[in-house]
Amino acid sequence: MRSFTPRTRLATVSALTALGAFASLGTATAADPALNGEWAPFTRCPVDAPAMLAADGFEKTPQCVVSTSAGGSVKLGDTTVVTGKTSLQIGIVQNADGTSSVVAPPGGALVAEPATVPGGLLGLMCPSAIPVITGLCESLENSSLNKITATMESVGAPYDFDQTAGVLTDMPIVALPVRIHLENPLLGSKCYIGTAANPIVLLPENRNYPDFAMTFFQGDGTLDPAGEMSRIDLTGATQNDSTFAVPAATGCGLNIGLINAAVNAKTGLPSPSGNNSLTLNDTRTHLTGLNAPGTAAPRAGEVLAEHWHSAVR
Repeated sequence: MRSFTPRTRLATVSALTALGAFASLGTATAADPALNGEWAPFTRCPVDAPAMLAADGFEKTPQCVVSTSAGGSVKLGDTTVVTGKTSLQIGIVQNADGTSSVVAPPGGALVAEPATVPGGLLGLMCPSAIPVITGLCESLENSSLNKITATMESVGAPYDFDQTAGVLTDMPIVALPVRIHLENPLLGSKCYIGTAANPIVLLPENRNYPDFAMTFFQGDGTLDPAGEMSRIDLTGATQNDSTFAVPAATGCGLNIGLINAAVNAKTGLPSPSGNNSLTLNDTRTHLTGLNAPGTAAPRAGEVLAEHWHSAVR
C-alpha cells in the first residue's frame, strides 16, 4: 500500500499546477546532466541544497518539480512579446503544517529561450521627441543593430506559496519576483525592466485543470509498480496573471538616461496593475519524490539526493 496521504497528494498537485505558471521565464544555464528513465525531466533539481538534504521525511518532505511550456505571451504596458520554449526546475520542501518552501537550483530556477521584441529598437523607442533618440532611430532603419531580445530572470526567492490555490482556479498560487533583461548592443548590458529592489511580482492562477497521470519507479529511474519513487504528471493547463505592475526601465544605454526615457515613453512604462498580463499555453509539469518519505527518516533528503545521483548517465 502506497503511503501517499491526502495531505501529500494536495501538496504535490499544488506544486505542479502552481509552478507551471513560470515556465516561460528565465535565463540559459550550462549543459545539464542526462538522467535515466523517470528522472529524465529533473536535470536541475537542487537535491544537494542544504534545505533539501535536511528534510527528514516527517516534519519536512523533499520533492523535485519541473514545468515546461511550448510557448505563450507576456504583455508589458503597450508591448506584447511571444515567448518560446521554457523550463522551470525547483525543489519543494513540504512542511507538516501544510506550508511549503521553494528551493532554487544554484544557476537559478528559470530557463528560457530569449524572446524577440517585435520591431526591435525601432519598435521599442521610435519615434521619439528627444532629438538624440530621433537621430538614433534614423540610423537604425535597416540596421542589424535593430534586433532586441527580452529575457525574464528571477531576482529573489518565490514566496506566499498556497497549496489550496494550486488545485483550484482563479486564485493566486505563489509570488515570483522577476526582472526583464533587454539585450542589444546599443542598450548596453544593464538594461532591465524591474530590479531586485523593485521587481515585477507575478501571481499566477490556473485557468483550467490539467490532465493527471502517475507512475512509480526505482531510485535509479527504472519504471517499477513497486518502486520507492513516484512521479505525477500534469499536462495541458493554461495559466495566466494579469494583476502585476511593471516598473520603468533602467540602465539602458547612455549614462544620461535618454534611452531609458525613450523606452519607457514608447512602451508605456511604468505600467499599473491590470494593464499587463502573462499567459502560458500547454504547460507540462512533473513532480517526483519518495513514496513513503517517513520510512527514510531522518535521511529522506539525503536518500532523494542519492537516488538522483544514481540516475545520472
